[in-house]
Amino acid sequence: DGKLTLGKNFVAGLGAGVSEALIIVAPVETVKTKCIELNKSFLSGMKYIIQTEGVSGIYKGVTATALKQGSNMGLRFMWFNKYKEIITKDGEKKMTPLMGLFGGMSAGCFSTLGNNPFDVIKTRLQGTNASKYASTYDCFQQILRNEGVSAFYVGVVPRMGRVVPGQVIT
Repeated sequence: DGKLTLGKNFVAGLGAGVSEALIIVAPVETVKTKCIELNKSFLSGMKYIIQTEGVSGIYKGVTATALKQGSNMGLRFMWFNKYKEIITKDGEKKMTPLMGLFGGMSAGCFSTLGNNPFDVIKTRLQGTNASKYASTYDCFQQILRNEGVSAFYVGVVPRMGRVVPGQVIT
């Protein structure tokens, strides 16, 4: 019947997010994070990373980035499509721009709250202190053990301040 279940919507978003992470987000976020920490411009930061770590240096944290982007898009697809189904009474009513605005805002909130732990792990693995973590899982364990669950939600409010308006626009 052409309808996607919540699970299928999540998987569709997951695939989109992982693809986006591997092609664009991982290298750009890694360079951005290190440039901020090193106080370098994007191009000089990229050159520095390649000289000191090789090309693989721009892909630090790629697993965590794929987890973050995949879950982010999966949660957004799942939430927004369920929201749309409810608001439009399964397509019987037209969705107004205002309904779309609220749907985008709520999808942005939902995905941010649902996957901020992956964002924290991704940022740690892409930073200049990434060498203190053996893997994505090790990073997760160290944060949990040394800082507690609340550390996975550090920066969630500013992130929502960026994500929610972006979702409203798209």
